[in-house]
Amino acid sequence: MAPPLTVHADATPSAFLAELEGAPVLGFVGPNWFTPVMGTGIIAVALVGLPFRFPGQDDAALLFWFLSATLLAAITLATAAHVRLHPSTARGHLDDPVMAHSYGAPAMALLTVGAGTLLVGHRVVGAGPALAADVVLWTAGTALGLVTSVLVPYRAFTRHDVREDSAFGGWLMPVVPPMVSAATGALLVPRLPAGQARETMLLFCYLCFGLALVTSFVVVTIIWNRLLRHGPGAAGAVPTLWIVLGPLGQSITAVHHLGLLAPDVLPAPYGRAFGSLALVYGVPVWGFGLLWIAIAAMLTARTARDGMPFSLSWWSFTFPVGTFVTGTSGLASATGLVVLQVAAGVLFAGLVVAWVLVASRTFRGVYSGRLLLAPTPG
Repeated sequence: MAPPLTVHADATPSAFLAELEGAPVLGFVGPNWFTPVMGTGIIAVALVGLPFRFPGQDDAALLFWFLSATLLAAITLATAAHVRLHPSTARGHLDDPVMAHSYGAPAMALLTVGAGTLLVGHRVVGAGPALAADVVLWTAGTALGLVTSVLVPYRAFTRHDVREDSAFGGWLMPVVPPMVSAATGALLVPRLPAGQARETMLLFCYLCFGLALVTSFVVVTIIWNRLLRHGPGAAGAVPTLWIVLGPLGQSITAVHHLGLLAPDVLPAPYGRAFGSLALVYGVPVWGFGLLWIAIAAMLTARTARDGMPFSLSWWSFTFPVGTFVTGTSGLASATGLVVLQVAAGVLFAGLVVAWVLVASRTFRGVYSGRLLLAPTPG
């Protein structure tokens, strides 16, 4: 086996990889490294679905899709190298009661880039290759997400040391991927032959929707209880409170896209019933999402005043907000209401600001080497 690559710090603290201080470059590449892929790819998807147009919109979507696809390739290669060079550390990720929940990130990264490839990337690779890529990425991401939905909670139930105050937003990560599969699977339903194949795919997407929805609401209830009884907890975990927006926004997105298809795929009255969920379900959940944004924003601001250390958990400010953008855009398209169009624009602006902040801090952390070290507890 080849010796692990190491970099020694020099006298300049800002030097390239200086903060590694001799530690191996790929000594710790956890599944949480796929969160930048999610946070970047969702901008491309959100841009396509906005209920309004602005100059350069298509080019911006193409840029963010390309960045997300490049990040996915690079982080996948880095993860493979990490597993080969540091197998014991890699095996330990699943036993870590915090890191284990990040195993939902690779699945959602695959699904997000796949959707972006079909929606945006076809301009570069062509319609046929884009569809083929999305089929592969959606299938792999869905399979992986179903595995994490079972395996990670099972591991937590049987192996992890879970205290009364252990709950944090990251507990949603392994159970949300099927919701992303439901929302992105809607892109593939019309491309299947009419009849059994199309109906099976649509109902499978609704199955994924229900699986993730019920589990997410259980976890959100536990998080609310933890906040009530034990407070927000460690400063480094506060950004993960924004992950609650993920299943909320993605579920609104899913019922919108699937609901547009249902009347033509399912027999009456079921098709119309599923179609009505876009508003019957979407509007009340959107209201709860606004409430959660207010709570999460106040808790984040409160924590930031006392010092909130930067880590990859800050990417929680991006993908979950992005799904709420896509959900809001769906409601705006369904109703034609100007207030929802404005809300989608405001939320998207906040998403872009958050991405710029987090991406720049991530770049500096990788350049210095600090983010390549194993995260410290708390």
